[in-house]
Amino acid sequence: MATVGIFSNIWRWTKRILLILFIAQFVYIILLRWVNPPITVTQFVSWVSGHGLKRDYVSRSNISFEAKLAVIASEDQLFADHRGFDWKSIEKAMKYNEKKPGRQRGGSTISQQVAKNVFLWQGGGYFRKGLEAYFTFMIETFWSKERILEVYLNVSEMGDGIFGIEAAAQSYFGKPAKDLNRREAALVAACLPSPKRYKVKPPSPYVSGRATKIAQQMAFLFPDPDIREIIGLEVKKKEEPKTQSTKK
Repeated sequence: MATVGIFSNIWRWTKRILLILFIAQFVYIILLRWVNPPITVTQFVSWVSGHGLKRDYVSRSNISFEAKLAVIASEDQLFADHRGFDWKSIEKAMKYNEKKPGRQRGGSTISQQVAKNVFLWQGGGYFRKGLEAYFTFMIETFWSKERILEVYLNVSEMGDGIFGIEAAAQSYFGKPAKDLNRREAALVAACLPSPKRYKVKPPSPYVSGRATKIAQQMAFLFPDPDIREIIGLEVKKKEEPKTQSTKK
């Protein structure tokens, strides 16, 4: 009987702890709609491992629309249309990884990358992927697309120990993120797949060529009204045809 009582108490406390953790993470997700994350696991690891931690969170109004457009063109061209997951890209990545296990390709959307960067850690595994899917669903449900993009541009690693578009703009070009032009934004976006490996300045021939392709995609996406709304540009409304009054 004593053993049964011990297990009963353990189970009761386990349920309480799990409930507290669930409520806490839910409150944290809601809070981050307006408040920037104090620090992420990736940032902390970069700091303690000697790579440094350069960052300076800025609001979306202090980020040029070119920078916003560049990361969409580079990382997730369907960002305005999906609900967190690009299933076709995920399927393609899985097939590619099966054929070439030594060269892994990702199919993550910007939303998935925010979920991983803000709430989780780098690496693979089904457990982490499951948590990533959960947090992706939550931020897509409770945040706006504009907020997801803003957080992405503030927490993503954009160089060795450089986090966020403001720190990247200051480090590489000596200017604030709100003043980045198309070429500069494309160069930063070109390095996102592997920011410790690829360099913005001086760019390698690969990075320079990739930046040119990203700039071309930016020009292609620029007229899209959904994209323009997300990156903070006024969407031109179609004028209604004027009705002519008939004179009697």
